[in-house]
Amino acid sequence: MLRKLLMATLVAQAFAGLVHARDVDMTSPYDPKVQDLTLRGEPPMLGIHWSREFSGNLQASRTSKPLMTNHGGKVMTTAIMQNIFWGASWANSTFVGDKITGLEAWYTGFSLSNYAHTTDEYSGSNGKVGPGTTYAGHIVDTTTASGGNRTSTILAEVCKRISPDPSGNGYYSVYSDVKRGNANYCAYHSEGTCGGVPVQFAFFWNLDGDSGCDPQDTSGQHSQGLAALANVSGHELSEARTDPSLGTWYDSSGSENGDKCAWTFGAPLVAFTNNISWKIQGEWSNAAYTAGTGYPNASGQKGCLSGK
Repeated sequence: MLRKLLMATLVAQAFAGLVHARDVDMTSPYDPKVQDLTLRGEPPMLGIHWSREFSGNLQASRTSKPLMTNHGGKVMTTAIMQNIFWGASWANSTFVGDKITGLEAWYTGFSLSNYAHTTDEYSGSNGKVGPGTTYAGHIVDTTTASGGNRTSTILAEVCKRISPDPSGNGYYSVYSDVKRGNANYCAYHSEGTCGGVPVQFAFFWNLDGDSGCDPQDTSGQHSQGLAALANVSGHELSEARTDPSLGTWYDSSGSENGDKCAWTFGAPLVAFTNNISWKIQGEWSNAAYTAGTGYPNASGQKGCLSGK
């Protein structure tokens, strides 16, 4: 997540057409410096996965120390994951294509994969990130979906559709059928509560035909829309596991492990435990950077692990 307030000129470039005025909440219990897009009174937008074009602008405007540090918060020791496909288009078989079944395969195969292991070096106040996860299925909600600009709307959809896992390790991905338009991000993760139970959730735009959020998978194994969602899903899930509620693992500029390796790929394809392969970005490893065994991110810092 980009945790530092952007320079005024970049803000103007980034958010023109998204909203005309952002009322950033400076009284929230969350650090106001980290709420780049969060509106007043809303759950925080964390781990914002910026589009390719805007990510390049950010890389050019900031510097950071390579290593992430632990700020004392919790991690997700495991994850119980469920997908919500939101919007009328999810009733259209042409639109759906391979996306629902493909994302089910993605989340099922993630558990115990080498890709999941890219984050298990990190610990928090409640224990260590573990590579084992559980996929609990999906829900299709064909009511009219919203975009992602209000995190409270996405949290409300999650709370309406699921029974939160009582452990607090629930992770709920909301895949909207709404295109991102002029928004400069592809996805984000956040946190909140449903009936007093902590939940982690993520929002994803409809990325069909979206070159700014496309990993450019040429394998032919997946549709473009599925491949794009799979890549950004890896970014958000990995960040939620290491920094679920703001205050655990990130670097001096506020970048989480997914941010530090965004739009860089250490392998053409990465195989999950169900033998389905994906073109997916790497995740940052402090250990790999220290040992000199990682591949370079966009800033040339050699700490990314592909999970191959």
